[in-house]
Amino acid sequence: MTVTAQSELPAAPSAGVDTFFKLALAIGIVVAGLEIGYLWFSPLPYDPVGYYVGRDFVNTWLGGQLALTGDPAPYFGPYAYNALLAEKFGPTYPWHIWSYPPHFLLFTWVWGLMPYMLAYVLYSLFGLILYLAVVTDGRLRADHLMLLILAPAVTINIWCGQTGFLITVFLIGGLIQLDRRPVLAGILFGMLSIKPQLGLLLPIMLALTGRWRTIAAAAATIALLAAAAGLVFGPNVWTAYVNDAMPTQTAIMLKDFEHFMVHMPTAFMSMRSARLPLPVAVWAQALVSAFALLAVVWTFRRRREPDLSNALLVTATFLVTPYAFNYDMVAFGWVAIKLMDRNDNDAWDYGLLLAVLAVPFLTVPIGMARLPISFLPMLALAGRLLWRIRQTESEGGQTAFRVNPA
Repeated sequence: MTVTAQSELPAAPSAGVDTFFKLALAIGIVVAGLEIGYLWFSPLPYDPVGYYVGRDFVNTWLGGQLALTGDPAPYFGPYAYNALLAEKFGPTYPWHIWSYPPHFLLFTWVWGLMPYMLAYVLYSLFGLILYLAVVTDGRLRADHLMLLILAPAVTINIWCGQTGFLITVFLIGGLIQLDRRPVLAGILFGMLSIKPQLGLLLPIMLALTGRWRTIAAAAATIALLAAAAGLVFGPNVWTAYVNDAMPTQTAIMLKDFEHFMVHMPTAFMSMRSARLPLPVAVWAQALVSAFALLAVVWTFRRRREPDLSNALLVTATFLVTPYAFNYDMVAFGWVAIKLMDRNDNDAWDYGLLLAVLAVPFLTVPIGMARLPISFLPMLALAGRLLWRIRQTESEGGQTAFRVNPA
């Protein structure tokens, strides 16, 4: 059974959708072109600043090799890990850290079986195909596919060799399956624990909407993954993660690691990249996190318009945490295709969507310019979504639902 709104939106979208689509594609093409141009002049397989092509994929690839050894725990500390990187990629290779919980290794071992470049290409292609299959939900439209593929976060994610596709599959896939297959949704949400900071609001939303089967499935999935990691790699792997990897992440947040800060469009990191005092950054994040939490509580304490509500949840997910990267924002491609064709959009709605889509690319120059503003488009979008949800209710558009046979 599926639940649908009693007054479904007409097929005809708002008048500005064509302009939005063209501008979104233009932004995506420019970002992709800049990244390709950057690689064109790179001394391959390195880029101009000394990273291997795929940058952070060295973590996934090397993590896969460590998983195959059966004892990755000794390398969770930054010095041992970077000594291994230097052994694999040369003594001057840029500094990296291991930041994933141990059960992430259960997803990466296969890449360690391949040479680095082959693994990176296949990892990117597999992630892109899986992302498109899940996010489109089987409804293949050329305009949606073009927007999803050319979203700047997709280019940034491939460029960085990061986990944005996987994170989007778990988060958005769970939201898509929530009404249809609640247990599957819980399993996907549980897998999102490879980046737990991006699932902070899910238990609140699930509890408010009475999704107890989903909560149970998510909790069981997390427990099984944690136990499997301990069984496969030994119980010391969790001790090493808590004692070695987590303090390094904390140090990155509290100290002036500018390379990381400028890739994080959160309130805390925006303030830190602008060199504002730590207490200012903490208070700014506390206020934004409180807003995100209250917005989700208000939205999901009763049944409201589903697309706007889910868009608010995704946006709040990136506002509530101080630790999220630009390449994690692949999920906003789904937000864009869900909202772009509505008949109740206006110029503000399209403009805010464009701004949020551009954030993954713009957050780096904004951070380098030391402007504490990269989180503001998401904050503005969240405020606008709250207003639209309230307007929809006051106009009687979503006060009742009907149940249709699946």
